[in-house]
Amino acid sequence: MAVCHYLSEKMMRLRILIVLYALHCVCQAQVDGFKYIIEKEARGAKGAVVSAHPLASQAGMLMLKKGGNAFDAAIATQWALAVVYPGAGNIGGGGFMVATLKDQKPVALDYREMAPSAAFRDMYLDEKGEPDSEKSLYGHLSCGVPGTVAGLFASHRFAKLPMKVLIQPAIDLAAHGFSITSAEARSLNYTQSSFKKYNTVAPVFVKNTVWKEGDTLLQKDLANTLKRIRDRGAKGFYEGETAEMIVAEMQRGKGLITLNDLKNYKAKFREPVIFSYRNHEIIGMPMPSSGGLLINQMLKMIEPFDVASMNFQTPASVQLMIEVERRAYADRAKYMGDADFYKVPVAALTSEHYLKSRMNDYLPGKAGNSSLVAEGVVPGYESEETTHLSVIDNEGNAVSVTTTLNNNYGSKTVVGGAGFLLNDEMDDFSAKPGSPNLFGAVGGKANAIEPGKRMLSSMTPTIVLKNKMPFLVVGTPGGTTIPTSVFQTIVNIIDFKMTTDAAVNSPKFHHQWLPDEVFVEKNFDEKTSNVLKKMGYTISPRGQIGRTEVIKVLPDGSFEAVADHRGDDSAAVW
Repeated sequence: MAVCHYLSEKMMRLRILIVLYALHCVCQAQVDGFKYIIEKEARGAKGAVVSAHPLASQAGMLMLKKGGNAFDAAIATQWALAVVYPGAGNIGGGGFMVATLKDQKPVALDYREMAPSAAFRDMYLDEKGEPDSEKSLYGHLSCGVPGTVAGLFASHRFAKLPMKVLIQPAIDLAAHGFSITSAEARSLNYTQSSFKKYNTVAPVFVKNTVWKEGDTLLQKDLANTLKRIRDRGAKGFYEGETAEMIVAEMQRGKGLITLNDLKNYKAKFREPVIFSYRNHEIIGMPMPSSGGLLINQMLKMIEPFDVASMNFQTPASVQLMIEVERRAYADRAKYMGDADFYKVPVAALTSEHYLKSRMNDYLPGKAGNSSLVAEGVVPGYESEETTHLSVIDNEGNAVSVTTTLNNNYGSKTVVGGAGFLLNDEMDDFSAKPGSPNLFGAVGGKANAIEPGKRMLSSMTPTIVLKNKMPFLVVGTPGGTTIPTSVFQTIVNIIDFKMTTDAAVNSPKFHHQWLPDEVFVEKNFDEKTSNVLKKMGYTISPRGQIGRTEVIKVLPDGSFEAVADHRGDDSAAVW
């Protein structure tokens, strides 16, 4: 018996040592920038991360394995995206987060960029009073005050691990480099002339020879900037050496951001948009994101119709969805902007009576006309290189984050000595009422430029609950196509009962009131397009629409993570 007891104790010690060694390996684990694969679909029980780059998804998953939750994973993923996905991942831009926590109210965090204190309404008009898109889209004058770093620190209150742990994979990837994909090589090569034109200090993205798949991208200046943030917190960005570098860059390029603009920036928690749709609860982002309100309007406008019986992308279902998109975007142009500066009539725009009345002139089989279908009467009253990430854990937390520089590589301007790109979000304001921005969206007084104001956004991070529990975590990049892509993905899953993969990767279409065209991806059903043309619609084929990232909670409680086939997007599960 004594021998058996001794062996039992010995086996127990051995098991403990094995567990401790395994935990040690996890804690010491690193994200290898030179060995990674793209996973388009994966299933797991403990957690899931989907983002625009496999290394960023790995960074997030690493935090879950280190004992973190969905917020830890989302923060680490965003830091990593700023390194491995410079076209849209960022610390020089901004974004929005929608999240649910177990036994707590959902949260919405706004870390959208804001206009510098020296900005003014007509700053992008030429001598003839017409918008000069060169100034609002490129270079130093197009930059809003960045919000991402403030947002990551504001969201950290819900996380478990120290920020020093969460930021370290990004530091390592910047300092030691990573191998770029073929898509990244093409993108960097395409943007070479802009990098040379809009920078006062040559950035690491400029190369004398062409970029190729497998090349190493080293970003030493960015690594040092991230280290300052690691060591000093948000002050390591908004004050001190990094802030001084930003202002020096502004002065060299005649930009407007000052030290006070940076020091005074604050991320803001806001009341999320919450509404029901076919026995599900939808949680979205409020102003200055138009996404949550647009999704609310579009889903509630189609709810009285039996969409399921119309079937996926038939002329009948597509026409109905086009017409609700038309009406919602007409309202966007008139009524939506930063609610801190302009009273957005949200209650009126989402009332059952108003939305029902918006569809009074809808005629099945006949195209609407945007010159006749304007905004509703309310009594009293982004290239598309955004990026999205979806995260979930087995503790009841779900996080949906969309973040952006606006255009691909933002303003194309890198802060000299600091190594990161600045946004060109000022173009998301209405430079002149009725004039379109980069994405063809028009706006008016609600979205006019004012100092300290946040520009209207199309970003639509969204969470769908079923039986009060997370069911879908969804979002996408794509400028003004973001809300319509999220809208269609939700309808694909809830109404058409499509698989998650099919819901994400089937062809998308888009209508935004003006221009009065239906944009369709090139593989959109030709028969449906022809019927829509006969109804009177102008059909315009275009390149890809969005890159949707979805996590679906399956009936057994496990997670299905799907990354869009349209890019290098990748899923990671545990």
